[in-house]
Amino acid sequence: MLRISLLQAILSTFAVALLIFFTTFSIHYNSPSSTPTTKNMLLQETSHPQPHFSLLIGILTRPDRYDIRHFLRLVYGTQSAPIARIDIKFVLCKLTKPEQKVLVALEIIRFDDIIILNCSENMNSGKTYTYFSSLPRILSARYDYVMKADDDVFLRLKPLALSLQTVPRKDLYYGFVIPCPSTNPFVHYMSGMGFVLSWDLVEWISTSSIPANNTSGPEDKLSEWLNRGNKAKNRISDKPAML
Repeated sequence: MLRISLLQAILSTFAVALLIFFTTFSIHYNSPSSTPTTKNMLLQETSHPQPHFSLLIGILTRPDRYDIRHFLRLVYGTQSAPIARIDIKFVLCKLTKPEQKVLVALEIIRFDDIIILNCSENMNSGKTYTYFSSLPRILSARYDYVMKADDDVFLRLKPLALSLQTVPRKDLYYGFVIPCPSTNPFVHYMSGMGFVLSWDLVEWISTSSIPANNTSGPEDKLSEWLNRGNKAKNRISDKPAML
C-alpha cells in the first residue's frame, strides 16, 4: 500500500513538473507566435491565399512513444502549405497504464492533437479500420481528404499539398503501392506507410459491412475493401515522389 501511495505521489509530482515544462517551453505548433498587428494581418491576407482544400493527417502511433510525438511536432511545426488546411493528429488506442493517462492528458491539454480510439493497440487487428470508421462520428467537420500515416514516416507537407491540388475530390485513393518498381495503383497490396482517401470513402468505410467484416490483416485489406465495394475508381500512385 505504501509503495502504491509513493508511486502516485511521484506520478503527481512528475505530472505537475511536465505541465510547467509544457507551459513555459512553447513551440510554434499550429499557433501564431504573438498577437498579430494590423500591419501583419494585412501582410498575411495578401501573402497567404485561402486554402483550396482540407487534409487530416492521422499518424498512427502508440501511447508510450512520447519522444516520437514531440519530435514530429517540431518537424511539422516548421512546415507550411498555404494552399491547404492541414491538421495533424496522433492516433492512439485506449490508454492502459496510469502514467499514460497522466502524460497523454497533459499532451492533449497542451497540444490538442491526439485522437484516442475505442480499440486495443494492434498492428494487424483493425486499428486502421477503427481509425477511418470512427472519424465521421467523432469529427465536428468533414475534410476533403484523410490520410493515414505511420510515426516513422516523414512527410513534406508542401509537396504533398501540391500533389493533391489537382486530383479528384471523390472516390480517390492516393498512395504507395507494392511492389516498389510498380506504378500501377490497381494492385492488391497498398503500403501502409502513408495513403490518402477522399472523404466519401471514409464515410463508406464507416457504414459498409464489407470493411466491418474484414478488419484483420495488413494494409492490403484496404484494397480488398475497395475492390469488393467497387470503390476508389480514382487511384493515384505518385512515384517516385513518394519514395
